[in-house]
Amino acid sequence: MTKSNQKRFTQAIIRKGIYGDTMTENGCQYRERVLTMDTMNPNVKRVEYAVRGPIVQRAVQIERELKMGIKKPFTEVIKANIGDCHAMGQKPITFFRQVLALCAYPDLLEDSKFPEDAKSRAHRILQACGGGSLGAYSTSQGIEMIRQDIARYIERRDGGITCDPDNIYLFTGASDAIVYPLYSAALAELAAVQISYYLDEDNCWSLDISELRRALQEAKKHCSPRALCIINPGNPTGQVQSRQCIEDVIRFAAAEKLFLMADEVYQDNIYADGCKFHSFKKVLFEMGLEYSEKVELASFHSTSKCYMGECGFRGGYMEVVNLDPEVKVQLTKLVSVRLCPPVPGQALLDVVVNPPQPDEPSYDTFIKERTDTLAALGEKANMTQEILNQVPGIKCNPVQGAMYTFPRIHLPPKAILEAKEKGQTPDMFYCMKLLEETGICLVPGSGFGQRDGTYHFRMTILPPKEKLKIVLAKIKEFQQHFMEQYS
Repeated sequence: MTKSNQKRFTQAIIRKGIYGDTMTENGCQYRERVLTMDTMNPNVKRVEYAVRGPIVQRAVQIERELKMGIKKPFTEVIKANIGDCHAMGQKPITFFRQVLALCAYPDLLEDSKFPEDAKSRAHRILQACGGGSLGAYSTSQGIEMIRQDIARYIERRDGGITCDPDNIYLFTGASDAIVYPLYSAALAELAAVQISYYLDEDNCWSLDISELRRALQEAKKHCSPRALCIINPGNPTGQVQSRQCIEDVIRFAAAEKLFLMADEVYQDNIYADGCKFHSFKKVLFEMGLEYSEKVELASFHSTSKCYMGECGFRGGYMEVVNLDPEVKVQLTKLVSVRLCPPVPGQALLDVVVNPPQPDEPSYDTFIKERTDTLAALGEKANMTQEILNQVPGIKCNPVQGAMYTFPRIHLPPKAILEAKEKGQTPDMFYCMKLLEETGICLVPGSGFGQRDGTYHFRMTILPPKEKLKIVLAKIKEFQQHFMEQYS
């Protein structure tokens, strides 16, 4: 067939619609799209993720406008909306980056600038990788040696309670690990039902079992509750739950036959005096066989938070306890679909659970960097709470842990009315106005859920101390102007 005949044949096929329906626009034919807003999965359209929602999209637009020379009342956008530690200036831990560099480029193992303990860690990790390379696939559940190291880490953390490496699954960060998804955005995608319960704001965001019971009974009218999700230390509220609270939650989950999911990615981020991190697994096993052999638990940890802040490497793990063996087979099958978690993230996770020891050359530097990072976060947590509580119309609970504050803001009726006229929630209206006038990007409390009639915003404590002071000063000035404008 000549080229001209082939062209005419192809055109004839298109006109006859063999490649699908065709449409005409300006005299030209084109194929009607198969995937449209009408044909796509309707659950996808319901997905909303406030942390990266309209506020952040507008913040990105404003950054572009500033680069174009468009004048604003500020010179930069400060994104205090997300717990992205390194983007906010937190420095990487030297030892972790040394090992990752050696793993990524093994020729550096001959370089005398790298300490021997970093080299030995890298050599050990590479030996566990296919072909001795980070570029090889791993098993779907994660590299066996790394899962063994994580199991030993968990045993040390929990005072010797046994951990089976076969119950460890490695993931692309902790958020990817949650089979029954923890976040409302993922729930919408799966057409699952979110059952909201509220923490006790007047009691430093503590968890009240009577509130859990209320939420559960209300939900049973329209769905069958299966899982109870806890984030401790808390996001967005920054609280650290007491051991008594954790025991109460475990008893509640056992009595109501709920699968317990514990997001513990902030476990090193503890700042307030008298607060201590208690892992759900440790408490579960210390409560005796009645609970330790009965309650189904999945707990999660990540390289993205704590003193590491390595969000971009996407390393995380899940440990499952008391999972039905047949369900575990299905879980393993499910994770095999995505081939394997990122191997560089697995390597980072291994060094996090296997850091320098006192007799190794990198120990002193590691301890200093770790201590300094957490001390700086603690100082910023206290400063945030103190300054915000000086602002009329803002009430801020102590930031006991994690890396966020969730202050309550008083909004005058006039502001609430204007927000409704614009089709926005009142706290979205507040945060958007704050962004436009100050360049500060926060997340409205409505993106996380809050009691009716209350309004909040979530803000990270991550910016460097001097920049955080500027952020807090701008919020204070904005709040005062806002109250004057709408009172």
